[in-house]
Amino acid sequence: MTTLFGLEDVAIGTGENVAKLRLFDGPLDLGWKHCAMTSDFVAEFVALRYRTSRNVYKEVRHNVGYLTNELIENAVKFRASGEIVVEASVADNTFRTKVTNFVDKDTAERFQHLLSEIATGDPGDLLIERIEANAMGEAGGSGLGLLTLMSDYGAHFAWVFGSVDHERRIPLETYAALAVPDLSA
Repeated sequence: MTTLFGLEDVAIGTGENVAKLRLFDGPLDLGWKHCAMTSDFVAEFVALRYRTSRNVYKEVRHNVGYLTNELIENAVKFRASGEIVVEASVADNTFRTKVTNFVDKDTAERFQHLLSEIATGDPGDLLIERIEANAMGEAGGSGLGLLTLMSDYGAHFAWVFGSVDHERRIPLETYAALAVPDLSA
């Protein structure tokens, strides 16, 4: 059984021409530096097609890098053991990414509770509420990064929680879509 949060049409995959990166859990230990390196690679991969305009290149690289870094950091921070898979593609003026990892049952329940709040409210209003709660020391698992991406960057998300596997882990697929400029413009 799977459970979907967010926009169903975002959870359709990353398209045909997909770059796929696997971050293995092992002796090097997945950490924050892997998040930054991987998101920088994906951002550069996407932004290179815009290199004829320095400003557009920088904007796309920043936006894609910020989105990808946020998703990979969440996957590293909240994961159960196992690899993290990052998929990315660009088609029809949309950058699409999917980050797959495993979470434990408690993490899945806390995240689903947060997602049900995010899905029912206005991202801009929720962002302000969460910032205020953080300032007062009341926030736990605030979702500020996701809300900022939704409110300020126009990112769209979907999350698919799978069934518990034989190691008591729950597979989590996080999908995101972000508009990028038309190459012909």
